[in-house]
Amino acid sequence: MDIAGRRVKPEGLELTEKLIAVNRVSKVVKGGKRFGFRALVAVGNGEGVAGIGIGKAKEVPDAVRKAIEKAKKSLIKFPMRGSTITHEVLGEFGASMVVLKPAAPGTGVIAGGAVRAILEVAGVKDVLTKSLGSNNPINVARATMNGLCNLKDPREVAKLRGKSVKEFFVR
Repeated sequence: MDIAGRRVKPEGLELTEKLIAVNRVSKVVKGGKRFGFRALVAVGNGEGVAGIGIGKAKEVPDAVRKAIEKAKKSLIKFPMRGSTITHEVLGEFGASMVVLKPAAPGTGVIAGGAVRAILEVAGVKDVLTKSLGSNNPINVARATMNGLCNLKDPREVAKLRGKSVKEFFVR
């Protein structure tokens, strides 16, 4: 599904923020180097809504504030099944790939770095993940969001295929 169909407005949501990464960046000018900061932030409501944002500024707090504002504008809603995701999915962005697998209750969030931060603010409690390819935090975060965007609700898929939801989960 395309991302436009999953967009959520931040009004009325109680959002939590988590800082994923802060980098010092420099710009070479005539008199030397000018330093600034780039912040990557994840926001979510703990109930299947998450977003990421990048902010750049001369000071860290300003960069974080800008990143949070952008993340609130990029919120998406994805389906959940209890405390986990509905099915296994692969998210890709650039040279980064993130595999997200549903897990049994009590497993916890088996993830690292950007993936863990995004899934925790989104409210996913039990999930297995594997990050492949590039480990650049921005690309990994965007690959994770791509994977969450590609999650489908079992009711929608069952309706499309003309089957019942129970037929999907019988092993």
